[in-house]
Amino acid sequence: MDDRDTQRWDDFVLSHPEGSFFHRSGWHGIFQDIFRLTPRYLIAERGSEIVGVLPLAYQRSRLFGNALIAAPFCVEGGPLAADEQAMSALVTAALRIQSETGAPYIEFRSAKARQAGWNVRNDLYASFSGPLTGDDKENLLKIPRKQRAVVRKTIEGNLVSETTDSMDDVFRVYAESVRNLGTPVFSKRYFSRLKTTFGPDCDAVVVRENGVPVSAVLNFYHKDTVLPYYGGGTAGARRNGANDFLYWEVMRRAVLRGYRRFDFGRSKAGTGAFAFKKNWGFEPQWLEYEYHFAPGETMPDKNPLNPKYALFIAAWKKLPLPVANFIGPWLIRGLG
Repeated sequence: MDDRDTQRWDDFVLSHPEGSFFHRSGWHGIFQDIFRLTPRYLIAERGSEIVGVLPLAYQRSRLFGNALIAAPFCVEGGPLAADEQAMSALVTAALRIQSETGAPYIEFRSAKARQAGWNVRNDLYASFSGPLTGDDKENLLKIPRKQRAVVRKTIEGNLVSETTDSMDDVFRVYAESVRNLGTPVFSKRYFSRLKTTFGPDCDAVVVRENGVPVSAVLNFYHKDTVLPYYGGGTAGARRNGANDFLYWEVMRRAVLRGYRRFDFGRSKAGTGAFAFKKNWGFEPQWLEYEYHFAPGETMPDKNPLNPKYALFIAAWKKLPLPVANFIGPWLIRGLG
């Protein structure tokens, strides 16, 4: 893909039933400029018509190893094709790039596995999504009783929300939240670039208590779906239920804009985020990530639940926030 192909690429993604927000061409520049990766975005053409796309990127890290991933930092990104011939062309090209680069493995982040003979991991990540109606009362009643009671209490409290195109508050809250979880943070420049790249299909919802931001999330919009993607809360968010109020407000505001599906994103099995999303009544839909290994290579394990990262995570939680924000963007390039 080059600059002349971006609109054609996006038209194909929007027309394909499995085309996701993460297949959009705008990620190409983000991978290249923000994360210093090498995008290898592949197009299958028949005549002058695009019949397949694959948003592949080469990721190199001394700490975490090298890989070809479609697509890093994203939920999905596996090949989209109009037919088997186009799919075969994309996969053949990806295998050729693996040979050229010496990448230990290729990872297709697929919702459903398609590649015969590839290794599949379908027990690590699940996505959570469901329909929205145009009626707030109906959407509230679809939330399980216990969680619904929590949401009602926050609605009746003194929390307020706002939609904003500014990334300042969402980054500030998100950075504190992930530091407290022991996870490196992205750069603020990344958040700003997402907004610049995707325009009206990217915004933030911020929840305030007495004027102070306590919870926030950056959202993507694609087809009929809202995807709250990078969210977090301060220490006070647990006390006042700000995170529960936050996601209700994302739903409510998306409905007003005409969106009719809520995608809670992916979470790792066994985590608090996984349990939180189930409490809202969403059933896990297991993602089937596909891997092709070079001879002698094995399944990567960059999962923070891996015991070998326990000491690092414990130490990271104790870092002063400015230090974590300075180091984090450098580390996270190899983790996406």
